[in-house]
Amino acid sequence: MPDPILTVTDLNVRFATPEGEVRAVTDVSFSVHAGETLGVVGESGSGKTQIFLAVMGLLASNGRAAGSARFRGQELLGLRRTELNRVRGGDMAMVFQDPMTSLNPYLRVSRQMTEVLVVHKGMSEADARKRAVAMLERVHIPDARRRFDLYPHEFSGGMRQRVMIAMALLCQPDLLIADEPTTALDVTVQAQILDLLAEIRRDLGTAVVLITHDFGVIAGLADRVMVMYGGRIAEEGPVLDMFDRPCHPYTRGLLASMPRGDAAAGGELAAIKGQPPNLQRLPPGCPFAPRCPLVIERCRLAMPPLDPLGANRRAACYRAGP
Repeated sequence: MPDPILTVTDLNVRFATPEGEVRAVTDVSFSVHAGETLGVVGESGSGKTQIFLAVMGLLASNGRAAGSARFRGQELLGLRRTELNRVRGGDMAMVFQDPMTSLNPYLRVSRQMTEVLVVHKGMSEADARKRAVAMLERVHIPDARRRFDLYPHEFSGGMRQRVMIAMALLCQPDLLIADEPTTALDVTVQAQILDLLAEIRRDLGTAVVLITHDFGVIAGLADRVMVMYGGRIAEEGPVLDMFDRPCHPYTRGLLASMPRGDAAAGGELAAIKGQPPNLQRLPPGCPFAPRCPLVIERCRLAMPPLDPLGANRRAACYRAGP
């Protein structure tokens, strides 16, 4: 397998708050290869989004990141803003879950899109307009040439999300990070956006990181899945293996709580009892121990290591197994 385009090693993210330090991400290591889709799954507060905000240099002002995040061999953590700007938006781009907070409501879509190309590619305004319209057509915006000069509020929610994806793709990035890109959309539009991401990966060879709380969203799109809990990786593996043979109790709990429409469906959905951990007061052992049906005393005393479980599988659990 070729070298990964993104390699994250021992990443830690901390936030200083009046109530104390929040340990949002702890000792996270993983990689993303060209042309693959990595699904990152977990409940709200599991740390999945903060990983990639740290990678992109977009943490809140009270946040700090330690460890290593290398994009095509270049270290991103601690990189000067001018150098980081050459990478993000150009070689690496991020799409956020709410396009109305990312698009400037006072500027026409045309201005916001052409600016990306003028700044990152040095294109003329005329050439930038041609490229931008072509990209809107590429993400299936109907009547793109006419809509190009509209304001964000004149687009529907699904169309605004397509605009954000088009903006992210303008500079043909090697890596596209999509953070809950379908959360505020109805089911039909969700399917269209996911189909679009699959099409982009297939046609452009773009690696995609899909951040979500919903295993169902990545079922047909991801190659690998990384399950986050309490700021740590609970389990990682190929998507089919994770669905067929989940090894971590938390992964099994997530899958059991997901509605299914196949022949194996039946019975009531199972809820994971308890609440996610407080990231200011994490337990000394496994963060899932207070909610785990398989907990033993060892789990409460020491954090289990993220150990290999055969080819391309890892799980942080003393009782990991199918």
